[in-house]
Amino acid sequence: MSDGEAGHFSASLLYSAARLYYTEDATQADVAAQLGCSRATVSRLLAEAKRRGIVRIEVVPPAEISSGDLADRLTRALSLAKVFLSMPMPVAGPGRTVLDVMGGALAPAVGRALTQAGLLPGDVLLVSSGRTVYEVAQVDLVPLPGVLVAPTVGGNDQPEEWYQTNEITRLVANRVGGRANYLFAPALPGPDLYPSLLNDPSIQRVLHLWPHARCALMGVGAPPLLRKDIPQFVPTRSTSLRDAVGDVCSRFYDRDGTEIPFEGADRLIALELEALRHIPVTIGVAIGSDKVESIIAGARGGYFNQLVTDPATAEAILARLDEEGGV
Repeated sequence: MSDGEAGHFSASLLYSAARLYYTEDATQADVAAQLGCSRATVSRLLAEAKRRGIVRIEVVPPAEISSGDLADRLTRALSLAKVFLSMPMPVAGPGRTVLDVMGGALAPAVGRALTQAGLLPGDVLLVSSGRTVYEVAQVDLVPLPGVLVAPTVGGNDQPEEWYQTNEITRLVANRVGGRANYLFAPALPGPDLYPSLLNDPSIQRVLHLWPHARCALMGVGAPPLLRKDIPQFVPTRSTSLRDAVGDVCSRFYDRDGTEIPFEGADRLIALELEALRHIPVTIGVAIGSDKVESIIAGARGGYFNQLVTDPATAEAILARLDEEGGV
């Protein structure tokens, strides 16, 4: 039978040939024998079955290729140097939330980011407070022997362990084999205490590490007035924070990435946003729909040049930028 006659094959014949070949793994010779036709006719039957949609072949890219494409798109959309995607967040299970499982999911991607930062013994790695970095620090990261780990903000007066930056500094230093440097100060001391803290040699030692930092690892906070969990020193009743969409290192910013001060912020013992722009590698770590605006604005402000997130958040960011005409 000629190619021109292929269109006259019955649907049942096409289906029989396709079922034998694709489902039952018969060879074309086996199909020809069972249907009583030549191998050339079997080849035409299979081609026609594809053309009519009886056979549909799907080529599925492996996870590393599809996630790589998503990461590249997000990198370009946010004008970042690099985006590291984690595996999708696992199901939390009864009585647990995504907060309880995100550390294990994000840690490998954070490890890749830290590895590529190329930190050497004696280099300074700054870490921020926050639940995300705290949960990541519960899991093994990568060995960075001899690296000096220091906090970006005070917080030894905070009740929650994820806002006690000395605790996070200790955890991260242990996970990477680095040397912890502690900041024994509240994030927002009172007017009388503030100047004496700045003159304290142990605090000066940490503050003097900040300008020499090679890398910073920081969480990205959600809009402060929409959060259920926030450091106690943040004045959530402050009218200025109504325009805040996020923060890094307890420094808040608006939709354009412009810093938003609040009452008493001049006494805040925390790394300045401008200083972040001068650190070679700044890694923001964040997931969740409530942080989409925070991540976009933080990238606009230039407060991090790399991002670790999960595929769902990456897709949500691209969708938001698409709505704004930014992609």
